[in-house]
Amino acid sequence: MKVEDLDVFKLAHELTIEIYSITEMFPENERYGLTSQMRRAAMSIGSNLMEGSHRFSKKEYRYFIGISRGSTGELKYQLLLSRDLSYISIDMFEKVNSHCERVSMMLSKLYSALDS
Repeated sequence: MKVEDLDVFKLAHELTIEIYSITEMFPENERYGLTSQMRRAAMSIGSNLMEGSHRFSKKEYRYFIGISRGSTGELKYQLLLSRDLSYISIDMFEKVNSHCERVSMMLSKLYSALDS
């Protein structure tokens, strides 16, 4: 099965697009700060999942899934900061944070499945 067909990849891709859309509304002075960091963290989730799937061993694939999952943690903090700086609403925070948490849980399941 191609990684693009996995639900976790599709959800991670949707999350990245969502982050790009949200950060369009951030203040101009955040362009090279929080906006850039959030976009890189979101993009890292799908990118590392894709890269890992193209490696030669399960061990390498699992390593990249771990990096992807770490990026969800980074993004969750950045969402919290964005909320507390009033760059996003509480409702938006809850929606996107939940999306991020779902991706994180799915990555954990994929990681465990590759262990067997």
